[in-house]
Amino acid sequence: MSLAVVHSRALSGIDAPPVTVEVHLSNGLPGLSIVGLPETEVKESRDRVRSALLTANFEFPARRITVNLAPADLPKEGGRFDLPIALGVLAASGQVPVAALHDVEFLGELALTGQLRSVRGALTAALAARTAQRSLMLPAINADEAALADGATVYAAGHLLDVTAHLHASAKLTTHQLTTQVVIEPGPDLGEVRGQQQAKRALEVAAAGGHSLLLIGPPGTGKTMLASRLPGILPCMTDTEALEAAAVQSVSHQGFSLKRWKQRPFRAPHHTASGVALVGGGGLPLPGEISLAHHGVLFLDELPEFDRRVLEVLREPLESGTITISRAARQADFPARFQLIAAMNPCPCGYLGDTGGRCRCTPDQVRNYRARVSGPLLDRIDMHVEVPAVPHSELLQANNNDGESSACVRERVQLARERQLQRSGMANCRLDTKELERVCVLNNAQRQLLELAMQRLGLSARSAHRILKVARTIADLDAAQDIGNEHLSEAIQYRSLDRRPSINQ
Repeated sequence: MSLAVVHSRALSGIDAPPVTVEVHLSNGLPGLSIVGLPETEVKESRDRVRSALLTANFEFPARRITVNLAPADLPKEGGRFDLPIALGVLAASGQVPVAALHDVEFLGELALTGQLRSVRGALTAALAARTAQRSLMLPAINADEAALADGATVYAAGHLLDVTAHLHASAKLTTHQLTTQVVIEPGPDLGEVRGQQQAKRALEVAAAGGHSLLLIGPPGTGKTMLASRLPGILPCMTDTEALEAAAVQSVSHQGFSLKRWKQRPFRAPHHTASGVALVGGGGLPLPGEISLAHHGVLFLDELPEFDRRVLEVLREPLESGTITISRAARQADFPARFQLIAAMNPCPCGYLGDTGGRCRCTPDQVRNYRARVSGPLLDRIDMHVEVPAVPHSELLQANNNDGESSACVRERVQLARERQLQRSGMANCRLDTKELERVCVLNNAQRQLLELAMQRLGLSARSAHRILKVARTIADLDAAQDIGNEHLSEAIQYRSLDRRPSINQ
């Protein structure tokens, strides 16, 4: 038979659209041509495929070989089509049975020796193959990742000869199962942070409701320590969340490591990062930092040092939880349901209000420094918390074990999150206006308190809604049915920058 059809998968954002590899042999000058919008890496596969077949002692047909990657309007990139192209050539020339290819999808880059090398997006391909009710055969190095897709039939092969032996039924491959036990390693413990009881409380509230948080304080007060301990007190990831986070990492250049399974991502890009680095992009769009932090934490240290145009790209993802990368030839959607934690100094030198008089910043310098972060972005950050310097006596006290461990705090956070899921099916940070009115009912005195705060602090409607969400979370931590006065008052206190502290102090 001179025509063979092999099933495979491409990459488009975090999706794995089906690709049909059609191989046709015809008379004419010997050669291999690939059509169907292939990128350079795909065009180069003709040399890898030829060498791999010859090295594995197969016959490379001395005929005109045409490879069509359908659909033709979908760009194809990477070396993932090497294996299906090689199998198509073998099937079209009668060296492997065509019927064995029908219910299997193939992925894999070929070495010149015939060895199979890893590809990106193995998990997304396994999920798509499961939906299509086909099994997936791919390099052994990607097998554990693909096996995370519950219900998917995965075959792991180390060499082209292993694949052909399976298709000939002379040496069948067994369905791959996870061979290593997944161990969730604990991160830095919150109990190691001395002092900062108010900041710790704010961190617990942020974790319970999924709220964004801005820490403001002089250098060395523990802002970075607090932020790095947030993943350790967040609720445990569900299987769905873990799969979504792993799928994003799988399609990125860094790939997915099984060691990070069910661990909340923690991304901390440097303040020199570009807008593309944060949101993603490229000719063939790849996820950026906000998508790699999906269902985890994005920590922006020294927030005013980021380019203002870079920070502005966070505004839409903070609201929608998704990011769309549009290019002339391609468009890709990536999830970006991250929890933003940011840190900044109160002034350029960092010591505004220091009792030792170390600050020499002028009021204009302080004002310009804070103006680097736009009002609309600050408005979208739920909580603003001051992190003052810890007294030396408390910092140097021996055997200071007054801090709760991350495990203790996480138990309260988990219970509060479960109350939210039972009531609304989502974390409080994601409540829309209609749901907010249903679950955040205030009495007359509370409405007057919030109205007074809005007048004195100049709060926007968005800020008021965020105060209500935080108050609801505080009530959930107390297992309260309704929002109390103390819950609302505490939530208002978490709008530090709205209180406009004097820059002359």
